[in-house]
Amino acid sequence: MIRFTDVSLEYSRGTSALRGIDLDIARREFVFLIGPSGAGKSTLLKCMYMDVRPSAGEVKVAGTSSRSATRSEIAKLRRKMGIIFQDFRLLEDRTVEQNVAFALEVIGTPRSAIPNKVNRVLTQVGLASKTTALPRELSGGEQQRVAIARALVNDPFVLIADEPTGNLDERATRGIFQLLRDISASGTAVVMATHNLELVRRSEYRTIELNQGGIVYDSGDSTRAVAVRLLGEPTPTGEAVG
Repeated sequence: MIRFTDVSLEYSRGTSALRGIDLDIARREFVFLIGPSGAGKSTLLKCMYMDVRPSAGEVKVAGTSSRSATRSEIAKLRRKMGIIFQDFRLLEDRTVEQNVAFALEVIGTPRSAIPNKVNRVLTQVGLASKTTALPRELSGGEQQRVAIARALVNDPFVLIADEPTGNLDERATRGIFQLLRDISASGTAVVMATHNLELVRRSEYRTIELNQGGIVYDSGDSTRAVAVRLLGEPTPTGEAVG
């Protein structure tokens, strides 16, 4: 579904953001992306939805290649992907249901089909009673749920989440994480960048660690995981092994 083949990305000033990334993510998989600030997590996610293209190598997502995709093909691909961020990015002058409906309106969904789709996803994220509320009337956790509903309304094959709990307290974080787990269990792949290692420790999902633009640990790659342990390096849980 998502494949990185020897992907590197350098900015014009010569800074290396990614280097030698080889990675496969399957349908329905839940993947944590971890690493220190500046490790390349957000850049890797941007490559997935083709906001940036690699300097070398290839990213292939659902058959669309970074080497050859046109702007219209990338736009079409993104309609099948859900993307959420740390800062919610809601329209402050629109209600909850209007924020979610907007994602359908911009791609030309028939108006008659919009209400049912909006109601379905708002029920899924637990906000059926908040349809007429404005973002400022919601808690941080509720605003993130609106953002998730907006990302889900087009029935994406993958949900890309860039630090979705970074602005939330512990209780809201637990709620959002459980929602993402439910979304994954229903058949949508989830790729989640996070600094919250407690979430990682408490789950058994695949974990990929980046450092200085390269993958240094991948629990789904037995060769790389074993190499880390033989070197006695810290695991993503912060425990040294070997």
